[in-house]
Amino acid sequence: MGMMRFIVQPPELLQRLPGLQQAYLSGMDGRIFPTRVQVEGNMLSCIRPMSESCRLNIAYPVPGKGRPVLCTTSLRERDEPYDLTLELARGKLSEIRESCAIWELAGMMIPDAFRKLQREAFASFSAAATASASASPDSPPPHELAAAAIEAACTAAGLLMDAYTIQRLANIRRTRHQSAGLLGCVVDESLLAEAGQQVFRQAFNTMSVPLDWKSIEAQEGQYHWETVDRLIEYGVEHRVLLRGGPLIDLSTGGLPAWLAPWAKDFLNLPSFVCDFIETAICRYQGIVRLWEVSAYGNTGGAFELSEDQCLALVARTLETAKRINGDAQFFVRIDCPWGEYQRTGQFRLSPFQFVDALVRSNLGLDGVTLDLNAGYGPQACRPRDMLSISKLIDFWSQLQIQIHVNVACPSSSTSDPLAHPGYSVEDQVWHERWSPQTQADWMEFIAPVLLAKPAVTGVFLSNLSDQFPHRYPHAGMIDADGHCKPMFDPWRRLLHQDLS
Repeated sequence: MGMMRFIVQPPELLQRLPGLQQAYLSGMDGRIFPTRVQVEGNMLSCIRPMSESCRLNIAYPVPGKGRPVLCTTSLRERDEPYDLTLELARGKLSEIRESCAIWELAGMMIPDAFRKLQREAFASFSAAATASASASPDSPPPHELAAAAIEAACTAAGLLMDAYTIQRLANIRRTRHQSAGLLGCVVDESLLAEAGQQVFRQAFNTMSVPLDWKSIEAQEGQYHWETVDRLIEYGVEHRVLLRGGPLIDLSTGGLPAWLAPWAKDFLNLPSFVCDFIETAICRYQGIVRLWEVSAYGNTGGAFELSEDQCLALVARTLETAKRINGDAQFFVRIDCPWGEYQRTGQFRLSPFQFVDALVRSNLGLDGVTLDLNAGYGPQACRPRDMLSISKLIDFWSQLQIQIHVNVACPSSSTSDPLAHPGYSVEDQVWHERWSPQTQADWMEFIAPVLLAKPAVTGVFLSNLSDQFPHRYPHAGMIDADGHCKPMFDPWRRLLHQDLS
């Protein structure tokens, strides 16, 4: 049993850290350790099963930046507690220096404004690290200097990411060594109305058509394909690239209720699942060439299947899909791609290891879809800045398969009765409170960053409209009253390559 301890200064800062229990420790290789958090006075203690060096990851308030997850450098366990703010400043400075060095070696032009902010951040950090108890009463306390270093480093990280994105996209357009990525949307019945069609045609070039098994086959053997048929018919008529699925949703409540009696019979359960896979793919063979075979197998929840059973079921469905249509491309969708859920100790495999096992099995996996979202809890991604998202994509690129990214953030902090009950809106985790304009701003930041990544071949909005059942609250481009939201503009500009 190991313990890492951190002093929180000033003590009232604890009141601005509402996500303390979601903090976790991770290794240098990205492994997330089962972590239990305790707070006593202004002492934060993180308990884990082993005593090796690790990094603390915690959502921390940064003026003008919300509460992004920041991480320390790798720290050894010791009796003396670490200063939380100082170590987070050290970690963020290390992150921007490493990214800057890598990109500069690759030929990227580093803006002077970044270097100026980097120097300011390092000066504040140095002053905080060397401050002593005998310092002048007029000198700022060390925790204020460290907080200033974090703020400057986060601002510098934003400038660095802006420079990277602009230069990468300019290079793509100039050399055409990389084809433009897909800009798509998970559609719903709003696309069958004229207003929805106008929004879609101006902002997207790809349709992601959901095939919800529990809606299509609510009663065993009774199929209802009408809505899916109409959506796919629209895509064919307008010559839009189609992505189908996910065919199997392994999250809680994702499978048809009539399958419940077979939940404990894992020898026969895959037969029912694969039968639906075969039926769906054969129905649209030659029309749909991109398929999401399964979703959320890494986090599971359906029928309380174990982690190994979920992995085996995903592998079986992928094998079946490839056998039926060897010319199509097959993806699996992954929840929480950073793997924060491992902090509970209930999961053995990280999301990367889950997909890596499928790739190594040589089952014909062509790509992975990552669910990236901001502003949701408790089962969603924790908020990150664009540099952290960039590093995540670089990490997943090691698999050398295609990456699609589904993005979502809310336009309001009010309740959404049509959203999945497992998600609620968390406010003030990004630059401002969630609003239609804040949603548009986040989309304008993240979509170009993703398209600048060579491994990313598609970026998809999580749902078109809030008027029909959807996963994430207030994430659609069309609100519940049928009005188009401001995020239409950044998607439209991206589609027409107007990145000014």
